[in-house]
Amino acid sequence: MSIIAQYGDVLVILACLFGFFMAWGVGANDVANAMGTSVGSKAITIKQAIIIAVIFEFLGAWLAGGEVTDTIRKGIIDPSLLIENPQFLVYGMLASLLAAGIWLLIASMKGWPVSTTHSIVGAIVGFSAAGLGVDAVEWTKVGQIAASWLVSPLLAGSIAFVLFKSVQTLIFDNEDPFAAAKRYVPMYMFLVGFIISMVTMVKGLKHVGLHLSFESSLLLAVVIGAIVMGIGVLMERKVARSRLKEKNRATGDDFDFSGVEKVFGLLMMFTACAMAFAHGSNDVANAVGPLAAIISVVDSAGQIGAKASMPWWVLVLGGGGIVFGLVTYGRRVIATVGTGITELTPSRGFAATLAAASTVVLASGTGLPISTTHTLVGAVLGVGLARGMAALNLRVIGTIVMSWLITLPAGAILSILFFFMFKGMFG
Repeated sequence: MSIIAQYGDVLVILACLFGFFMAWGVGANDVANAMGTSVGSKAITIKQAIIIAVIFEFLGAWLAGGEVTDTIRKGIIDPSLLIENPQFLVYGMLASLLAAGIWLLIASMKGWPVSTTHSIVGAIVGFSAAGLGVDAVEWTKVGQIAASWLVSPLLAGSIAFVLFKSVQTLIFDNEDPFAAAKRYVPMYMFLVGFIISMVTMVKGLKHVGLHLSFESSLLLAVVIGAIVMGIGVLMERKVARSRLKEKNRATGDDFDFSGVEKVFGLLMMFTACAMAFAHGSNDVANAVGPLAAIISVVDSAGQIGAKASMPWWVLVLGGGGIVFGLVTYGRRVIATVGTGITELTPSRGFAATLAAASTVVLASGTGLPISTTHTLVGAVLGVGLARGMAALNLRVIGTIVMSWLITLPAGAILSILFFFMFKGMFG
């Protein structure tokens, strides 16, 4: 107890610095989940993506990032084991934030889209196993998270494959693709409004005062979907048919699709805003969850509870860190997701984003732990696969998979080193 009383202020300052660093990593690496497809498909420019993400990621983190969070992130540690030595929780959470932040910095420099959730989970597993003993870790929970490596991309990839095939069949293979786009895109607009509002309500608005059940969210999402469809139909009328001459049918390139893609470009603007909000509200917890745990232990002079209150300024710090990370370093991972895996157009990007959002809703409804990064990369792969294996850049995919496999052990090893370093410094 005396260590926390003696060094309380220093520990909180370090926690804020490391929490901001971790949030910076979330912004630099994970914001590509919300923006990569929109930029890669050229629906929006990188500057527009940064402006949208800055506004909506921050609003998501601040408004819906959570007033209360589990201090023992994801239920990985048994809190009762730390009652005698609360300072170990503080050292461990400091070590986890620093370890995950450093791994995200390395991954972002390389342009690897890795999971921020897995980074922090790996770090917490590392310090718990080394500092408290292997039995302190809830291995079944860790197993569930590891299983999501396979489940997330497979599910999102399958949905994206089916979605893009439906776009191809209904619109691009039609005799008049532009007329078909005008006819069928409102249906996709309803789907976008429905799914994205479900993502936002299920993942993002739990702690903003809207305690909606899954059924209430479903009903509200149907209404929002209908409104989005109505707005989309009005905006669609302004999109003109391309004036370019039709190319020779013998070449197989017999129609100019720019007008059709403009219709899908409208959808991408909306999905980019909503995905950024949902991502900010959900993934800010990876940075501020451990920070809230440290503040709670220090404020209560060593008392460890299962929950910790979330001061408003912690969410501002987390949101600010995400925005700073995106602005300073977000371009590299956006480029990998948006252009490295397969060539994206607005229609392909739309299918990938909607598939990723659908997977998040399904996972939230069933309690399946998933990674937004793995989900989106899987969805982009599914869209590429719908066009054949030749459309995929297998070298980039191999590098991404390798970075996923390294994430958990990298976070764990770094966290163990930092845990014993803090233990030595303050103990």
